[in-house]
Amino acid sequence: MSDPLPWPAERVVVRRLRAGDMERFQAYRHDPEVGRWQGWEPQSDEQSLAFLEEMAVEPFGRVGEWIQLAIADAHDDRLLGDIGLHLREPDGSEAELGITLAGDAQGRGLATEAAEAVVAGLRAHTGVCRLVGITDVRNTPSARLLERLGMQLEREQDGEWYYAMEL
Repeated sequence: MSDPLPWPAERVVVRRLRAGDMERFQAYRHDPEVGRWQGWEPQSDEQSLAFLEEMAVEPFGRVGEWIQLAIADAHDDRLLGDIGLHLREPDGSEAELGITLAGDAQGRGLATEAAEAVVAGLRAHTGVCRLVGITDVRNTPSARLLERLGMQLEREQDGEWYYAMEL
């Protein structure tokens, strides 16, 4: 599959992460409030730079692999956060997404706009038929985001809510 990115929206663009995002990436990835509900741990500058460089060239749409994409400001290209996508096995018809947004970018609907761009991009450029989002039951802002996106709560398991929608 050729690289379908970037996916633009009104105020944000979903694009590849790159080495130039390092300062902003490290700032929000080291913010304890941002990382509180996430499955990742802050990394050293060296580790993060290697990760950003890897994500800049990671083939899009590899089944069974996660890819992190940048959420950038559409006007100045400043990194605002990132979206993880995982095309699930066996055939990639189901994907999971996870969203991280810098604290100074939260509360303005930017994550919703980025997630909507991802949904549109998945519909247009992939065979994904179902999108899943999983969040800690205490993370009500994330649950509201998934609901705004059109996902339905399917179950609660081990302290997490599982949402999904058909594409």
